[in-house]
This record gives sequence, C-alpha cells and structure tokens, in this order.
Amino acid sequence: MRKFIGVLSAIILACGCASHQSPGPKTAQPKSGPGKPVVTPDFRPVGKVVSVVPDGRFVVIGFAPGDVPKPETRLNIYHNGLKMAEVKVDAKWRMDNNVAADIVTGEVQVGDEARPD
Repeated sequence: MRKFIGVLSAIILACGCASHQSPGPKTAQPKSGPGKPVVTPDFRPVGKVVSVVPDGRFVVIGFAPGDVPKPETRLNIYHNGLKMAEVKVDAKWRMDNNVAADIVTGEVQVGDEARPD
C-alpha cells in the first residue's frame, strides 16, 4: 500500500509539473504612445545690449568671446522673453566682443537680449 501511494504521488506530481509550461524570457515591448522628449542644446550666440543711442538709431551689443556674429547679420532683440526689435550688425564697427548694430524696427533698452533666429 505504501508503494501504491508513493507511485500515485509521483504520477500526480509529474502530471502537475508537465501541465505548467515555464514562461520564456520576457522581451521588452515598445510602449505605444509618446516616447521621451529629445533635448538639444541651443548653441546660438546670445548677446546683451550694452548701450543704446536713440538719436543715431544704433546699439552696442556685447557677446561672449568667440560668439560675435558676422557683419550684416540680423538679430532679434528680446525684452523679458518678448521680441521687441530687430537690428542689423554693422560691418564697420567691431571691438573685441562688442559690435554695433543699426536698429531696423522696434525699441531697444539696455540689458535686452540679442540673438539670431
């Protein structure tokens, strides 16, 4: 009788293990939906208005070393994030990291940002 119960237990155990298949390795499935945003740095030169001459309709803009824009480049002037004016870099006047620019449109104040767009 002990042998019968032992064999019966072994058969039941074997049948139980045979009916359950072990899951294979889980594979990563792509999520449906938006992925992570791609962030790219902005390396455009940003200058700061150092001086404004309203009678002559020009400004002096200071840039970081090596970031000085080329002559005849058009720059937009921003005050607190809002576009306020447009200037054009003068081809004749340039000193170290400072450039003079003619005011094309709008009004400019000392401390405004100048950047190409």
